[in-house]
Amino acid sequence: MAGQQTIPSQELAAEVAAGSGQIVNRCYQCHKCTAGCPVAMAMDLMPHQVVRYVQLGLEEELIKSKTIWQCAACRTCVSRCPNGIDIAAINDALKQRALARGAVPALPEVAAFHQAFLASVKSRGRVHELGMLAAYKLKTRTYLQDAPLGFKMLRRGKLPIFSGGIKNKGRFRAMWEGSKEERR
Repeated sequence: MAGQQTIPSQELAAEVAAGSGQIVNRCYQCHKCTAGCPVAMAMDLMPHQVVRYVQLGLEEELIKSKTIWQCAACRTCVSRCPNGIDIAAINDALKQRALARGAVPALPEVAAFHQAFLASVKSRGRVHELGMLAAYKLKTRTYLQDAPLGFKMLRRGKLPIFSGGIKNKGRFRAMWEGSKEERR
């Protein structure tokens, strides 16, 4: 409708700030993050647009976007931003929010990898590559797609069958649960 104005909701910005530690209202849209992003050419929303959409409360558009799943988390955006805004952290908060809402990710295979990675870290305190890959392959139903490479890696000792956990698992779990509570 022509002439209709949207009043931005600060609710999404506040929740993203709580989940990422980033204050999106510091962004004045200089586009330096987008200019330096090595993955921008593959994104449907540019990094500066993600921040702007959060400022405007356009959550549905963000959740439907491929961008939050395609971000390489290289943090080039942070090094270029005059206000130090970490768009990778914002994208992570948006991913967690989308998954918590049960939204269908724009890139389901990336979401499956994200979930398998976090589950591995949660259970062991660090990533167990073989277990994480097995969980990922089960979720995406691509069971044998990388089997030849996996066997080569196993033979060369690059993909250990067993890996140790970390010391003080109890402290790690308390920290994990504490960070989960903070995000709520």
